[in-house]
Amino acid sequence: MTSAWAAGDDVLLTFVRPDGSVGQRHPLRVIDDDGSRLLGWLPIDTPIVGSRLADGRSMRDAPLAERFTVPRVAVHDVWRGTSTLRLVDNERWSSVWWFFDRDGTFTGWYVNLEIPCGRDDHGPVRIDGVLDVVVAPDGSWGWKDLDEADAAVEAGRLTAEQRDRLRDEGERCGALAARGRFPFDGTWTDFRPGPGWPPPRMPAEVLRAVGT
Repeated sequence: MTSAWAAGDDVLLTFVRPDGSVGQRHPLRVIDDDGSRLLGWLPIDTPIVGSRLADGRSMRDAPLAERFTVPRVAVHDVWRGTSTLRLVDNERWSSVWWFFDRDGTFTGWYVNLEIPCGRDDHGPVRIDGVLDVVVAPDGSWGWKDLDEADAAVEAGRLTAEQRDRLRDEGERCGALAARGRFPFDGTWTDFRPGPGWPPPRMPAEVLRAVGT
């Protein structure tokens, strides 16, 4: 297992389900990594491994009661909407994402609440915690997907104890944001990728393993 990656390396941020199956894979260009805390870049329109419901619907198209009960499959997809700089700490039940629009303007933070599962040979491995926190550039913050987190518990996708720990982590991050403390203190809000950087790439064997 690789313990740390060098700046410029491509790694995969892998989201697995509680049963160990792969949910999504997002390639990141390493900015910095000390073996425990990784900072990586995922630009808009980068190919990723996404997921959808096995019946062809996206999760958002399904009623809340079905979102965590209908089987899911991996699909080829692209990262849409914003470019993201991501800080992933092996010990934290969250990763923090800086959002940038197409012209490079910072638009806010996103706290993706997650269950850490260490690292594999490709990069960090996490279980998505369903619940998230959105932080505006002025430090104001709010919850996202509280109803989905409760539905995930009812479906057995998360335990009540995991949901409560994820909420505690969200409260911790929200308090940091409200006080303007790192990572919500303006650090990296002026980030720009190096000139001519190609998008991060996934290993060919990962792409081949994804159905169409």
